[in-house]
Amino acid sequence: MGCSEKLITLKKKFELLKFQHMITSEGIAAVKEDAVEMLASYGLAYSLMKFFTGPMSDFKNVGLVFVNSKRDRTKAVLCMVVAGAVAAVFHTLIAYSDLGYYIINKLHHVDESVGSKTRRAFLYLAAFPFMDAMAWTHAGILLKHKYSFLVGCASISDVIAQVVFVAILLHSHLECREPLLIPILSLYMGALVRCTTLCLGYYRNIHDVIPDRSGPEMGGEATIRKMLSFWWPLALILATQRISRPIVNLFVSRDLGGSSAATEAVAILTATYPVGHMPYGWLTEIRAVYPAFDKNNPSNKLVNTNSTVTATHIKKFTFVCMALSLTLCFVMFWTPNVSEKILVDIIGVDFAFAELCVVPLRIFSFFPVPVTVRAHLTGWLMTLKKTFVLAPSSVLRIIVLIASLIVLPYLGVHGATLGVGSLLAGFVGESTMVAIAACYVYRKQKKKRNENETATEGEDSAMTDMPHTEEMTDIVEMREENE
Repeated sequence: MGCSEKLITLKKKFELLKFQHMITSEGIAAVKEDAVEMLASYGLAYSLMKFFTGPMSDFKNVGLVFVNSKRDRTKAVLCMVVAGAVAAVFHTLIAYSDLGYYIINKLHHVDESVGSKTRRAFLYLAAFPFMDAMAWTHAGILLKHKYSFLVGCASISDVIAQVVFVAILLHSHLECREPLLIPILSLYMGALVRCTTLCLGYYRNIHDVIPDRSGPEMGGEATIRKMLSFWWPLALILATQRISRPIVNLFVSRDLGGSSAATEAVAILTATYPVGHMPYGWLTEIRAVYPAFDKNNPSNKLVNTNSTVTATHIKKFTFVCMALSLTLCFVMFWTPNVSEKILVDIIGVDFAFAELCVVPLRIFSFFPVPVTVRAHLTGWLMTLKKTFVLAPSSVLRIIVLIASLIVLPYLGVHGATLGVGSLLAGFVGESTMVAIAACYVYRKQKKKRNENETATEGEDSAMTDMPHTEEMTDIVEMREENE
């Protein structure tokens, strides 16, 4: 299980470090303007961007499962170029049209100042989805060929670049002229470093090794239609995950009624989400293990090797990751004053504000369980290329999320606690539906396997029951003698 352990160790290293939102939040909180207002503006813009264009980042799984040749890679990149252009147009439309004013100002019940800053930040983020998608597409190809170390280095470089540029830009004139550009430019620089590292890694290690076209032994040539059919259920799931935060922001803002209280609640959610996400966010990468190591994948490079990685190893590894994440959550969020210290020292908020974040952060402690179940089963279904059965889980997640946001206020739950509690309920609902879908596929496979075994046994039995040629000849001769 050496290869699997190596992959998991590397992923834990860079995923635990990769808390981009936290770094950018620190850049916002450090400026001289109203930190709460700036946090709310950036949080709304970032969460809306991740909803509208974030699903493109899930093209990483297309690179992981489908890209076996230069031609396949060209098709994947072409899809991302078109999607990036559409995203840029959409961001511009939201920033300047009445639709953006309605979505941001009216629906979220924020004042004019927060609304205008949010739309401006949304415009500045127009090119980020394209860069992110290009980076993750090549990350999927590199993971397919077991270059997880390079993927980890790229993500660590992303974080380092963001930290460096936040520190540099805080001493520039942007702090006074346009504070929102400090976190956004840092986000872009990190993405640029990551994308450049992954693209160079692809050209150096893989481009000259893979064939121009995929042969039948690799599962056949991937078409754009196959890629999109595989990708859209994953994109739908990711879109519902991204829309969850805007929906939470919307309901929490409207539940509180007042604009100042709504701004404070959104700011708490913006500050707590990256901290709460840090101990379990890397668990989503578990779904890459099945396609990369499971021998049922025809394009897997390990099919013809003596690898000792089996499905049992992957299950054990998944359980260990979940246990580690749960331990981290409870140590960070239930140990007195630890979570407050993280928020004060890293995000840069005051202690009174940090105390308001304690209860939401403790709710995050229970997220690793549904996230692990979802990631593990999704990886198995990706290997079988049966992602279409995952689509209903996204619908159930939204239904449960909205139902929780409506019901919990009647039970006395409000503010950020309402938001995080509803997110947890949505996660549980989604994971339950993924488990049901996996059971459905497993039963179909088992039934098909039994039918094949029955058919094989029937053929063997028919061959066994037929008399040998010599016996048939003797029978014919005996009949002739009797006649």
